[in-house]
Amino acid sequence: MEFQREIRDFLMSRRASVTPQQAGLPHVGGDRRVPGLRREEVAMLAGVSVEYYTRLERGRLGGASESVLDAIARVLQLDDDERAHLYDLARNVAPGSRRKRPKPATPITAAVQQVLDSMSVPAIVQSGRLDLLAANDLGRALYSPLDDMAEQPPNFARFVFLDPRAEAFYADIDAGKDLLVAVLRATAGRDPLDRTTTDLIGELSARSADFAARWAKHAVRRHSRGHKVIHHPAVGTLDLEYTDFDLPGDPNVSIVTYTAAPGSPSADGLVPLASWAQTRKADAAAAPQKADDPADQRRG
Repeated sequence: MEFQREIRDFLMSRRASVTPQQAGLPHVGGDRRVPGLRREEVAMLAGVSVEYYTRLERGRLGGASESVLDAIARVLQLDDDERAHLYDLARNVAPGSRRKRPKPATPITAAVQQVLDSMSVPAIVQSGRLDLLAANDLGRALYSPLDDMAEQPPNFARFVFLDPRAEAFYADIDAGKDLLVAVLRATAGRDPLDRTTTDLIGELSARSADFAARWAKHAVRRHSRGHKVIHHPAVGTLDLEYTDFDLPGDPNVSIVTYTAAPGSPSADGLVPLASWAQTRKADAAAAPQKADDPADQRRG
């Protein structure tokens, strides 16, 4: 990703989404050549010169003060996730910010797995680039269609954009695609030197025109909490709330839990999901033993 172009396109897309009326500017007759605010209008409302704002929008965001960033975020009416993204972009083009960063140690320890296994609801560990890194039995059962993905670890964005089964799995596949693209955008903004993320974005852009079109919109969102409806192949429809909990030591990795309203059909649906999860676990444990049986018999 060319980072200066990323800054330019993000600021231009947000500027185009704010009308003069929304910004509190008086109505002036005549045609406008841009759908949203002009650069000079953003500059005036933010209290900076047109030349300075133009330089920022061209990608030279490094060195901008917190007060200037706050003013731009206010004028462009950025939400909390977009504001955080703007700060990430500024931080990553500041002088001295491009040095190589050490990779954090993997957080998927035995203790993390023990925490997952102690939960009575589906739970997974997910990275910022949307890899499924670990899960408890219920979490693995919930996302069983990802088991046989060619690329490992399984990746939710690859599943949604490249696997035709995703259309039947997610009740609102369109909203799911928008969310995943926005999460990847936020992740890329936090660390532009992460080759695994930029390679994934390049792969999806090349293989999916749908992904490329959504990526061009520059939507940003942090994966924190929300609601999704899944058509599970074994237990039917599950209407679930998800919540992210950051793991200490790496803000790009989190535990995600899935819960259903008490007494709801989806809460009832988690009961057969748990039974099915145990059956799958038992079958998986028995599979190596069955594979060894013929050899054992030949040796006998």
